[in-house]
Amino acid sequence: MAWPLKLLLAVFLIFAAAIGPTHGDAMVTGTVLCDQCKDGHVSLFDYPVLGIKVSMACPGSDGQMVTLKEETTNWLGNYDMRIEGTPELRGCYAQISGTGQGSMGCGAAAGPVQKLRLMFSMFDMEFYTVDPLLSQPAKPMPFCPSSPGNTVPAPVTPATPPPVRVPPVPVTPPPVRVPPVPATGPPFRFPPAPRLPPLPPMPPMPFLEASACPHQMWTMPQYHCYWRVLRPDTKVAIVFGPMAARRYGTNITLIGSMGGRGDPYKTLLREGTTALLNSYNSLQFPYNPLGVVQHMNWALMGSTRQVLHTALHFMKANSGNGNMACRFNSCK
Repeated sequence: MAWPLKLLLAVFLIFAAAIGPTHGDAMVTGTVLCDQCKDGHVSLFDYPVLGIKVSMACPGSDGQMVTLKEETTNWLGNYDMRIEGTPELRGCYAQISGTGQGSMGCGAAAGPVQKLRLMFSMFDMEFYTVDPLLSQPAKPMPFCPSSPGNTVPAPVTPATPPPVRVPPVPVTPPPVRVPPVPATGPPFRFPPAPRLPPLPPMPPMPFLEASACPHQMWTMPQYHCYWRVLRPDTKVAIVFGPMAARRYGTNITLIGSMGGRGDPYKTLLREGTTALLNSYNSLQFPYNPLGVVQHMNWALMGSTRQVLHTALHFMKANSGNGNMACRFNSCK
């Protein structure tokens, strides 16, 4: 056998051994938002809702829709379903099937169903996404633009009254002369009012302040009180979803992910976790929490160059981009 054929055979055997253990699975992921204004579409007033049950229905052999899977959203409003094998899911739909604990009264009604969309298929693995599902309260919130409390009533045209008959003007008597007012003393002056004490200073509102802190600050024990929304022992797979679970495993925690270095994917996880903490700590941080999770998953689905590109953007945002400082104070 000629040496080029031997080299080609060796490359084929190595490639087959690398992909041999892969088994086919289908992953479905999506988000449930609370449609506070009941307008039927995603707006600035909507937020992720916890504890909503989502089911996936597919057409059966008789044409009737059959429920294949049901999952409950986490505190980020995300849900993910894993189906063994590679069934054909392009004709399937995701819909809200119930509410559980944590929905905070936003489960009185459900929005329209959404069709599954195939993102990519590789090595018998398929990844589907679903447009946001909407869960609605019993009635829209008062601050919504189209809520009943904020509608302006139509102007009412008053009825025209009958004409008023003006009585005749009486004859004016001659003017009465008023005697002059005698001279008085100087006007009375009130004593000056005492000065009011100064108002106490307004309490600080750190969430409205511009702040961006690097990962070294988040790992220091004197700043532990700034972990308000997320806990250090929360699993990375729960926060960032199934793509992060496949790459980093299901045992690594958020505090454990902030020591990664020397590898593009470890650097991405470290800076992504730091960006998520900064987004919850400051309203003026360049990324919001959902944006951090989305950019993290897009990078994990792309190439190594995209991983490094996203990690660099997170690192710049965490350092403040030269115009935003870290506003941490030691916890009491």
